[in-house]
Amino acid sequence: MTELVSYDLKDGVATIAISNGKANALSHEVFEGLNAALDRAEQDKAVVILTGQPGVFSAGYDLKEMQKGPKEAATLVKTGSTFTRRLAAFPLPIIGACSGHAIAKGAFILLSVDHRIGIEGPFKLGLNEVAIGMTMHHAGIEIARHRLAPAHFYRSVVNAEIYNPQGAVEAGFLDEVVAQDKLVERATELALHFKTLNMRAHRETKVKAKADYLALLDRCIEQDAEHLGLNG
Repeated sequence: MTELVSYDLKDGVATIAISNGKANALSHEVFEGLNAALDRAEQDKAVVILTGQPGVFSAGYDLKEMQKGPKEAATLVKTGSTFTRRLAAFPLPIIGACSGHAIAKGAFILLSVDHRIGIEGPFKLGLNEVAIGMTMHHAGIEIARHRLAPAHFYRSVVNAEIYNPQGAVEAGFLDEVVAQDKLVERATELALHFKTLNMRAHRETKVKAKADYLALLDRCIEQDAEHLGLNG
């Protein structure tokens, strides 16, 4: 696809990988690449594996973009929220193959896909916004509320607690953890299983199950945009 986002199709499974520097930062260019890759996966009717680089799935938004100014930061946040909304309603199964650290927007992506596999190791996963001086946006709060275990919602969103991989399973950022050298194998195994599903039933059930959440997310994205001065 691009140097920042790759797309590999094999046996009806599309592996989409982010590769953008040490932090695997999420910039406008990365989101453009990700959306183009998802467009292609829809055309190919492929189950998706979404992954990062060895050691880091993503540490969040590109700080160079965020530090350009309030308007630029707000625009990137809206782009990111719109992308995670797309993931939540994507018509085909998406597996998050978390290849290491997943912080901030990287963790929000994990909260928006169908199944999440992490790896053993000294990796950090969670939402650090409050710890670094950012008030959590409305969309982020609802994405977290939708997927995190209730006991961990407050700890994660308000207290900015960061988890190791096993703790991330308990909290709800991950569904399972495997050895580092088993990530690709397990993700492929699960993708091939998902291929056996009836895709029409999967798509329609996903949207029906998430109808209220998706409507809420749409309202939150607009509310955030208005609050951040993007609607006028």
